[in-house]
Amino acid sequence: MNPKPHIVDLPVYKPGKPIEEVKKEYGLEKVIKLASNENPYGSSPSAKAAIMAELDNLYLYPDGSSVDLTAALASHLGVKSENIIFGCGSDEIIALIARAFLMPGDESIMADQTFSVYKSNADIEGAVSIEVPLLNGTHDLAAMLAAVSDKTKVIWICNPNNPTGTFVPEPELRSFLDAVPGQVMVVLDEAYFEYATDLSYPDGIKLLDRYPNLVVLRTFSKIYGLAALRIGYGIGNPGIIRLINQVREPFNTSRIAQAAALASLGDQEYVQECRKLNAGGRLQLQAEFQRLELIHFPSQGNFIMVDVRVPATEIFESLLRKGVIVRAGHRLYPTWIRVTVGSREQNKAFIAALEAALIEQGVRV
Repeated sequence: MNPKPHIVDLPVYKPGKPIEEVKKEYGLEKVIKLASNENPYGSSPSAKAAIMAELDNLYLYPDGSSVDLTAALASHLGVKSENIIFGCGSDEIIALIARAFLMPGDESIMADQTFSVYKSNADIEGAVSIEVPLLNGTHDLAAMLAAVSDKTKVIWICNPNNPTGTFVPEPELRSFLDAVPGQVMVVLDEAYFEYATDLSYPDGIKLLDRYPNLVVLRTFSKIYGLAALRIGYGIGNPGIIRLINQVREPFNTSRIAQAAALASLGDQEYVQECRKLNAGGRLQLQAEFQRLELIHFPSQGNFIMVDVRVPATEIFESLLRKGVIVRAGHRLYPTWIRVTVGSREQNKAFIAALEAALIEQGVRV
């Protein structure tokens, strides 16, 4: 059987190593996972209660249009229901955008070190990925704008950027959107929106009225702690959302996911508490990196990317043996690891393991 020629050599997405695998492989009883930017505090108690209440309805198909959740989210965001589409994580919205708008030969612009799913989905559709180098770990909007051609269909901006955690401030983002041709879609991925505390960080949804070619992505996987249930969403011009919906599979989000997301949305006090704890955890890790004289990017997400000064894979393996899972393997940053901001206790354990791993590798700390 012959597949599409351009997918044969596509890399398979590698998620963070699961806790169970590390325990078994290294004979460990306790493992801390700080690799996948999950919320260490879990999900809202309201979400857990909603999940339990939904268990008697497992024989029923979910609402394919997520009517109740859409209405609640529209009210929360100050948009209309027709501005919203739900997906199996915001990853699926990325795939649907590529499916709906990219054809072989079209060009898609993104940073050269960003969320890999943009490129993989463009590649699947046979589009050409134009990767623009980051500037000090941040999207170089001027260079991205210079890369726009008559073949450009979609521009992807991850804000805060994964894996660097850096962000594009609002004035720069507005200037960029003013200059982008109206027929080019700009996808602003705000998966970590709720974690940002810098006052110059933009709210993409407030820009939608001015820029009809803008689509904003968010998710319930991160600060809401529903990563296992896979539910995210896109917000944009109703005409664009309608086109994306036309290539969406039916029943793409489960009853349990919809119920948990709806309950989570109603517990903003929990969200704010997680945001506060994460900000404190970021400061904790940043202070420790400064003590260890390790360069790191200033992050507005729930993760930090730090230069360990030796091959990151060596530190990664050493940390695994000590029961700590982080993320390495960033092709343009071979000596950097990305670590999720954990609880205060998890962060403390990570730093102790990291310091020991650095000493083992001959790094002066």
